[in-house]
Amino acid sequence: MYQHLFFDLDHTLWDFDRNSIESLCEMYESFRLADAGIESVDAFCEHFLQINKKLWADFDRNQVTHAYIRENRFPLVFQALGLPDNAVCSQLSDEYLRLLPRKPHLTEAAKDVLDHLNGRYHLHIITNGFNEIQAIKMESAGITDYFTHIITNEIAASKKPDRRIFEFALEVSGATVEESIMIGDNYEADILGAQTVGMDTVFYNPAGLEVPQKPTHDIRHWNELMAIL
Repeated sequence: MYQHLFFDLDHTLWDFDRNSIESLCEMYESFRLADAGIESVDAFCEHFLQINKKLWADFDRNQVTHAYIRENRFPLVFQALGLPDNAVCSQLSDEYLRLLPRKPHLTEAAKDVLDHLNGRYHLHIITNGFNEIQAIKMESAGITDYFTHIITNEIAASKKPDRRIFEFALEVSGATVEESIMIGDNYEADILGAQTVGMDTVFYNPAGLEVPQKPTHDIRHWNELMAIL
Protein backbone atom coordinates (compact mmCIF):
# COMPACT_ATOMS: atom_id res chain seq x y z
CA MET A 1 0.00 0.00 0.00
CA TYR A 2 2.71 2.47 0.98
CA GLN A 3 5.79 3.23 -1.08
CA HIS A 4 7.02 6.49 0.46
CA LEU A 5 7.64 6.79 4.21
CA PHE A 6 8.20 10.29 5.59
CA PHE A 7 9.87 10.44 9.01
CA ASP A 8 10.33 13.22 11.49
CA LEU A 9 13.88 13.32 12.89
CA ASP A 10 14.17 14.79 16.41
CA HIS A 11 12.55 12.68 19.15
CA THR A 12 11.31 10.26 16.49
CA LEU A 13 14.48 8.66 15.10
CA TRP A 14 17.19 10.78 16.70
CA ASP A 15 17.10 10.66 20.50
CA PHE A 16 17.04 14.39 21.18
CA ASP A 17 16.72 14.15 24.97
CA ARG A 18 19.55 11.65 25.45
CA ASN A 19 21.86 13.54 23.09
CA SER A 20 20.98 16.85 24.76
CA ILE A 21 21.62 15.52 28.25
CA GLU A 22 25.03 14.20 27.22
CA SER A 23 25.92 17.57 25.72
CA LEU A 24 24.61 19.55 28.69
CA CYS A 25 26.49 17.37 31.19
CA GLU A 26 29.73 18.00 29.32
CA MET A 27 29.02 21.73 29.25
CA TYR A 28 28.17 21.82 32.95
CA GLU A 29 31.66 20.56 33.71
CA SER A 30 33.64 22.43 31.07
CA PHE A 31 32.00 25.79 31.84
CA ARG A 32 32.18 25.19 35.62
CA LEU A 33 28.50 26.04 35.96
CA ALA A 34 28.47 25.05 39.63
CA ASP A 35 30.63 28.15 40.20
CA ALA A 36 28.00 30.21 38.35
CA GLY A 37 25.38 29.14 40.89
CA ILE A 38 23.84 26.11 39.16
CA GLU A 39 24.10 23.64 42.00
CA SER A 40 23.08 20.50 40.13
CA VAL A 41 23.64 19.19 36.62
CA ASP A 42 20.25 17.45 36.90
CA ALA A 43 18.51 20.78 37.49
CA PHE A 44 20.40 22.31 34.57
CA CYS A 45 19.32 19.52 32.22
CA GLU A 46 15.73 19.38 33.48
CA HIS A 47 15.12 23.11 33.09
CA PHE A 48 16.76 23.19 29.68
CA LEU A 49 14.66 20.34 28.29
CA GLN A 50 11.42 21.87 29.60
CA ILE A 51 12.21 25.34 28.25
CA ASN A 52 13.51 24.07 24.93
CA LYS A 53 10.42 21.91 24.41
CA LYS A 54 8.13 24.90 25.01
CA LEU A 55 10.16 27.13 22.68
CA TRP A 56 9.96 24.59 19.84
CA ALA A 57 6.21 24.24 20.39
CA ASP A 58 5.97 28.04 20.14
CA PHE A 59 8.04 27.88 16.95
CA ASP A 60 5.63 25.36 15.43
CA ARG A 61 2.81 27.81 16.19
CA ASN A 62 4.69 30.74 14.55
CA GLN A 63 5.11 32.51 17.89
CA VAL A 64 8.93 32.62 17.89
CA THR A 65 11.75 32.27 15.34
CA HIS A 66 14.74 29.96 15.14
CA ALA A 67 16.95 32.91 16.07
CA TYR A 68 14.85 33.59 19.17
CA ILE A 69 15.28 29.99 20.34
CA ARG A 70 19.04 30.13 19.86
CA GLU A 71 19.42 33.45 21.63
CA ASN A 72 17.04 32.96 24.54
CA ARG A 73 16.93 29.36 25.73
CA PHE A 74 20.00 29.52 27.97
CA PRO A 75 19.11 32.94 29.46
CA LEU A 76 15.67 31.48 30.20
CA VAL A 77 17.31 28.50 31.92
CA PHE A 78 19.33 30.85 34.12
CA GLN A 79 16.18 32.83 34.89
CA ALA A 80 14.26 29.66 35.79
CA LEU A 81 17.07 28.71 38.16
CA GLY A 82 16.83 32.10 39.88
CA LEU A 83 20.11 33.35 38.45
CA PRO A 84 20.82 36.62 36.64
CA ASP A 85 21.49 36.56 32.92
CA ASN A 86 25.13 35.72 32.41
CA ALA A 87 27.54 36.48 29.59
CA VAL A 88 28.31 32.76 29.51
CA CYS A 89 24.85 32.09 28.01
CA SER A 90 26.04 33.11 24.55
CA GLN A 91 29.01 30.76 24.83
CA LEU A 92 26.74 27.98 26.07
CA SER A 93 24.50 28.43 23.04
CA ASP A 94 27.43 28.17 20.64
CA GLU A 95 28.87 25.13 22.39
CA TYR A 96 25.51 23.38 22.56
CA LEU A 97 25.03 23.80 18.83
CA ARG A 98 28.55 22.45 18.27
CA LEU A 99 28.25 19.44 20.56
CA LEU A 100 24.64 18.36 20.15
CA PRO A 101 24.49 17.39 16.47
CA ARG A 102 27.62 15.28 16.84
CA LYS A 103 25.91 12.91 19.28
CA PRO A 104 24.97 9.56 17.70
CA HIS A 105 22.13 8.17 19.77
CA LEU A 106 18.90 7.03 18.12
CA THR A 107 15.64 6.10 19.83
CA GLU A 108 15.29 2.49 20.89
CA ALA A 109 15.24 0.08 17.91
CA ALA A 110 15.16 2.94 15.36
CA LYS A 111 18.24 1.59 13.57
CA ASP A 112 16.70 -1.88 13.42
CA VAL A 113 13.54 -0.59 11.80
CA LEU A 114 15.50 1.49 9.27
CA ASP A 115 17.55 -1.58 8.37
CA HIS A 116 14.32 -3.50 7.84
CA LEU A 117 12.72 -0.78 5.70
CA ASN A 118 15.81 0.05 3.66
CA GLY A 119 15.39 -1.08 0.06
CA ARG A 120 11.74 -1.95 0.58
CA TYR A 121 10.43 1.65 0.64
CA HIS A 122 11.49 5.14 -0.35
CA LEU A 123 12.46 6.84 2.93
CA HIS A 124 12.45 10.60 3.47
CA ILE A 125 12.81 13.09 6.34
CA ILE A 126 10.54 16.08 7.03
CA THR A 127 11.93 18.26 9.81
CA ASN A 128 11.55 21.75 11.25
CA GLY A 129 15.18 21.73 12.38
CA PHE A 130 18.09 23.77 11.06
CA ASN A 131 19.48 22.58 7.69
CA GLU A 132 23.13 22.27 8.61
CA ILE A 133 22.53 20.86 12.08
CA GLN A 134 20.07 18.19 10.93
CA ALA A 135 22.57 17.02 8.32
CA ILE A 136 25.30 16.67 10.97
CA LYS A 137 22.93 14.79 13.30
CA MET A 138 22.08 12.26 10.62
CA GLU A 139 25.72 11.79 9.65
CA SER A 140 26.72 11.37 13.30
CA ALA A 141 24.03 8.73 13.80
CA GLY A 142 25.00 6.94 10.59
CA ILE A 143 21.56 7.19 8.96
CA THR A 144 22.06 9.69 6.11
CA ASP A 145 22.25 7.05 3.40
CA TYR A 146 18.87 5.56 4.29
CA PHE A 147 17.01 8.64 3.03
CA THR A 148 16.35 9.90 -0.47
CA HIS A 149 15.16 13.40 0.46
CA ILE A 150 15.81 15.53 3.55
CA ILE A 151 13.12 18.21 3.61
CA THR A 152 13.68 21.01 6.12
CA ASN A 153 11.53 24.04 6.72
CA GLU A 154 14.27 26.20 5.19
CA ILE A 155 14.25 24.21 1.94
CA ALA A 156 10.45 24.10 1.76
CA ALA A 157 10.00 27.73 2.90
CA SER A 158 7.32 26.47 5.28
CA LYS A 159 7.24 24.31 8.37
CA LYS A 160 5.14 21.61 9.97
CA PRO A 161 2.19 21.65 10.57
CA ASP A 162 1.70 23.93 7.53
CA ARG A 163 0.31 21.83 4.68
CA ARG A 164 2.78 23.45 2.26
CA ILE A 165 5.79 21.55 3.61
CA PHE A 166 3.96 18.26 3.09
CA GLU A 167 2.89 19.30 -0.41
CA PHE A 168 6.50 20.23 -1.13
CA ALA A 169 7.70 16.86 0.18
CA LEU A 170 5.24 15.00 -2.04
CA GLU A 171 6.30 17.04 -5.06
CA VAL A 172 10.06 16.61 -4.69
CA SER A 173 9.75 12.89 -3.90
CA GLY A 174 7.34 12.23 -6.78
CA ALA A 175 4.95 10.55 -4.33
CA THR A 176 1.18 10.59 -4.20
CA VAL A 177 -0.77 11.00 -0.97
CA GLU A 178 -2.26 7.54 -1.34
CA GLU A 179 1.14 5.81 -1.36
CA SER A 180 2.63 7.94 1.44
CA ILE A 181 2.60 7.91 5.23
CA MET A 182 4.01 10.37 7.78
CA ILE A 183 5.69 8.99 10.91
CA GLY A 184 6.46 11.27 13.85
CA ASP A 185 6.27 11.91 17.57
CA ASN A 186 4.84 15.44 17.46
CA TYR A 187 1.05 15.24 17.42
CA GLU A 188 0.44 18.79 16.22
CA ALA A 189 3.32 19.18 13.77
CA ASP A 190 3.59 15.68 12.33
CA ILE A 191 0.15 14.11 12.69
CA LEU A 192 -2.27 17.02 12.33
CA GLY A 193 0.02 18.59 9.75
CA ALA A 194 0.09 15.51 7.51
CA GLN A 195 -3.65 15.06 7.88
CA THR A 196 -4.21 18.46 6.25
CA VAL A 197 -3.08 16.97 2.93
CA GLY A 198 -4.90 13.68 3.48
CA MET A 199 -1.78 11.66 4.26
CA ASP A 200 -1.99 8.61 6.50
CA THR A 201 -0.07 8.95 9.75
CA VAL A 202 1.80 6.94 12.37
CA PHE A 203 2.00 8.61 15.77
CA TYR A 204 5.22 7.41 17.41
CA ASN A 205 3.91 7.64 20.95
CA PRO A 206 6.09 5.78 23.50
CA ALA A 207 4.43 7.60 26.42
CA GLY A 208 0.94 6.52 25.35
CA LEU A 209 -0.47 10.05 25.18
CA GLU A 210 -4.18 10.44 24.57
CA VAL A 211 -4.94 12.71 21.61
CA PRO A 212 -8.26 14.18 20.46
CA GLN A 213 -8.02 13.39 16.75
CA LYS A 214 -6.82 9.85 16.15
CA PRO A 215 -3.95 9.19 13.77
CA THR A 216 -4.19 6.34 11.28
CA HIS A 217 -1.90 4.32 13.55
CA ASP A 218 -0.62 4.86 17.10
CA ILE A 219 2.50 2.92 18.13
CA ARG A 220 4.52 2.65 21.33
CA HIS A 221 7.54 0.84 19.86
CA TRP A 222 9.19 0.65 16.47
CA ASN A 223 8.46 -3.06 16.12
CA GLU A 224 4.78 -2.14 15.70
CA LEU A 225 5.60 -0.14 12.56
CA MET A 226 6.82 -3.25 10.77
CA ALA A 227 3.47 -4.93 11.47
CA ILE A 228 1.60 -1.95 9.97
CA LEU A 229 3.66 -1.90 6.78
